[in-house]
Amino acid sequence: MKTFLLQFFTWWNGQTLGTRFHTWRHGERVGVDALGNVYYRSRGGRIDPALGHERRWVVYNGLAEASSVPAGWNGWLHHTVDVAPSDETYTAREWQKAHVPNMTGTPRAYRPPGSAVGAAVHPKAEGAYKAWSP
Repeated sequence: MKTFLLQFFTWWNGQTLGTRFHTWRHGERVGVDALGNVYYRSRGGRIDPALGHERRWVVYNGLAEASSVPAGWNGWLHHTVDVAPSDETYTAREWQKAHVPNMTGTPRAYRPPGSAVGAAVHPKAEGAYKAWSP
C-alpha cells in the first residue's frame, strides 16, 4: 500500500503510476546499469513523429537524480550514441571515476576554504576596516 501511495503522489521516488503505465504500454526494456537504474525505449524502436527519433527514458532506482546516470547510458539517452551500453562490451578507462552523488544542499556539500558556511574559524579583521563617520 505504501509503494502504491508513493507512486501515486511522488515523482522523485522512482516512477509514478503514469510512468509505469506508459512504460508497460509503450516501452521496451533495454538494460540496467550498476546502480539499478532501468533504461527503456519506444517498443520496437518506433520513431516518434514529433521528435524524429525514438523515445528513450530511465526509471531511477530510488531518488530521481540525473547525476546517477553513468556516462555510457547518458550518451545513449541523449542520442549521442546509437548502441546501448548493454549491447556492447564496454570497459571503463582507468582514469574514469566511480559515481559520487550530488551533495549540493545537504550537510555533506562541498565548502571551499574561506566559505562563510565552512567549518573553519575566521580571524577578525583588525586594522583593515575603518568605520565611516559622516
